Amino acid sequence: MAQLVVALLKLPRAISLDLGIAAHVFGNHDGYRVIEDSDPATAAGADIIVVPGFDEPASPPPEPYLELLRDTPARLLGICTGTFALAAAGVLDGREATTHWHYSEQLRRLYPQVIVLENRLYVEDGNVLTSGGGGAGIDAGLHVIRTDFGAAAANEVGKWVLAPPRRGGEHRQYVDVLTPVRSDLAPVRAWVQDHLAEVITVDRLATHAALSRRTFIRRFQSETGLPPMRWVVQQRLVSARSLLETSDWTVDRIAAATGFGSATSLREAFRRELGTSPSSYRKSAQN
Repeated sequence: MAQLVVALLKLPRAISLDLGIAAHVFGNHDGYRVIEDSDPATAAGADIIVVPGFDEPASPPPEPYLELLRDTPARLLGICTGTFALAAAGVLDGREATTHWHYSEQLRRLYPQVIVLENRLYVEDGNVLTSGGGGAGIDAGLHVIRTDFGAAAANEVGKWVLAPPRRGGEHRQYVDVLTPVRSDLAPVRAWVQDHLAEVITVDRLATHAALSRRTFIRRFQSETGLPPMRWVVQQRLVSARSLLETSDWTVDRIAAATGFGSATSLREAFRRELGTSPSSYRKSAQN
């Protein structure tokens, strides 16, 4: 299978962290070939163009960059203030978009034709994906991988980059917290991944971490950006989606294997979190 080309557009005043995040996420899947430090010429033939945040976003990038963004058929991923470059190119006219919460009002004032959705991790409108800060850029990148190669692929990359494999764009930016490399609770999360079929409670996790319930909840949310049981449900959904994609197991068997207990509970979780059913998801994933 041919690789998809991801061009990391190095705008003037680009924030190197955003470029590094995109390189790290897409570089950890064999389905992509990443071109770093791209200029308008080298990015022209890419399948996906990543537009990093840049300093002084009120001052648009030079015209060759705007022309590329305006004319390319590629999918576009704007990270943080990279949204301003897309807006300056006219790409976001009439579209929904987001940016780092600190710049939302400035984006709305400078580009009133953009429908600014505040405090979102990422927003997808057609072939354009915009995200909040650097951490949200990871979530957006994993969303792209999930779209291109499925939940199992996004899950594997998410593990490698030490980030939650599934946070929807509707999540607020205040939980845009990445898991620290030396996270105290990483062993607990690893334990959950290996015991999804079992009954998991906050008390059981706190005991496993040798912490009081209150301290455990506070530390867990600080590290992952999610309450413990919300995070557990997300992991169960990731596992269920992977099994729907890669196995012929029945919905009942998948529900049991991923800790939902019954097909009814699994269907309710899919409807609530994903807006679809397990059978519909499986059908779309196989097409």
